Formats: sequence, structure tokens, C-alpha cells
Amino acid sequence: MRAVSLHTYPVKGCHRLDHDVVAVEPWGLAGDRRWMIVDADGIGVTQRQHPVLATLRPVIRPGGLVLRGPGRPDLEVPEPAGTAPVAVRTFRHRKLPVDALPAGPAADAWLTAVLDQPVRLTWLARPTRHIAEGERAHDTGDQVSFADAYPLLLTVTASLEALNGWLAETGAAPVPMTRFRPNVVVEGAPAWVEDDWAGRTLQIGGATFRAAGSCERCVVTTTDQETGVRGHEPLPTLARHRRIDRKVLFGLHLVPVSGGQIGVGDPVRVESAP
Repeated sequence: MRAVSLHTYPVKGCHRLDHDVVAVEPWGLAGDRRWMIVDADGIGVTQRQHPVLATLRPVIRPGGLVLRGPGRPDLEVPEPAGTAPVAVRTFRHRKLPVDALPAGPAADAWLTAVLDQPVRLTWLARPTRHIAEGERAHDTGDQVSFADAYPLLLTVTASLEALNGWLAETGAAPVPMTRFRPNVVVEGAPAWVEDDWAGRTLQIGGATFRAAGSCERCVVTTTDQETGVRGHEPLPTLARHRRIDRKVLFGLHLVPVSGGQIGVGDPVRVESAP
């Protein structure tokens, strides 16, 4: 098995960055989901509400990022400093508030124009717990980015091929792996073998991870990650075949155990089952 692609999402809900090599930090891949757009109540805004976020292509720069989007001028946004933190939540319910730093009125106005509702851009200067203890089988502790639940998501190419086979049987078009917004994509493993990795240790390149369990999927999988156009599939077909314990599953959550670098082409090794 080997890693065939690596991705981060600088602003939660927005377009990805593709990497040949990326550093692993305690809270995930370097630069992944440290920025989040929030509404007037401080609740995270994602593609669940605004598919157009897929068309926004922020780029990380030393000390900040650049906001880019169709029909909008590029905007340089420095990492905030010396400003009072604001309390934000990744979701309205069941998530703990965390302190984030506001990016400022220029970024807020830029994003408000795109989404046609008042929003703010915030930066997580210090990754911290935003999910209460006891809510996850494998707790990530107090070092988490603005990711929904776990620091990383791994997907397997053969599992996507199996899903696309089911879609073909219904007459639907295949979907690319980008629909699932993974951090690490692995080839050379059988379809759905990742279900059996929960609780085990994975070695990818120079980093070690704990597999924390399968990922529950939502309506974001029906959004074209290049155009922001929302369709119907693959969620209904995935639900017919992969509804387990009342959850629709695709992909595997990972928690970093030791840092290092991982790169495209790196071998992926899974410890033997206990």
C-alpha cells in the first residue's frame, strides 16, 4: 500500500490544496483547517449550507493566506495578532466553544459578498478541544484543528471504485475522490479494508497514526468540489450499501501519534490485528 495523494483545506469548507510532501503536526497536517468562516452567532459555515465554498481557493502564505474566488479580487489576509479572541463553535450543537482570532473587516466583507450573508473569518491560533470528552471512541485530546471530529481523514481508492461500480449499476456517473475531502488517499488495499483498521496503528512515511474509526458522510459528498454545483449522488447509493449502525460510512479517521513528514508514494503499513 502507498499514499497516492495528500490534501489540506486551509479554510474549513473551502477548496483543497494538493501536496507532494506535508508535515504532520499533533492536530493534523500542517495548515489544515486552521481558518473557519462563522456566522453572526459564531457558528461555523460550511458546504452543508453554502456549496459555493467549494469554489473558493485560499492559498497559505507565510504568516497568513490569500483568499481567491471567481469574480473576486485576491485578498491578502495576515494571521491576526493583538486582537481580542471571539468564541466560535464548529457546529451549533454538541461542540464546545473555542477562542479564535478574528481576521478583520476586509476578510469579513470579502466573504460576506460571496455568501450573501454576514459572516466573519476566524483563525485558530492555538488548536484546542472543541468536542467534549467521551464523545469519541478514540479521543484526540486537546489538540484539534477546526476539523469536524478528528485531525485527518484517510480514504482508499478501491473503496471508491466499489462505490462507482454501484453508481454505474443505477445509471449514475462516477464520482472522484475529491467528493469525500480526504487528507490521505491510499491505493493497494482492498475495498473497505479500512473498516478493519479502527484501533490499530498506521505508519505512513515518517509519521505514525492511530485509526479512530470510520467517517460518517453527509450532503457535502453531493457537491462538485470544482464547481460548487450540488447534485443527488453519491449519498443515496452509498447509504444503500454502507449504512452501518444508522450511519453512512466512507473513509477512516486518523489521529497523529508521532509527527514527521509524509509524501506521495510513501508506503502505508498497518499493524497486525491484536
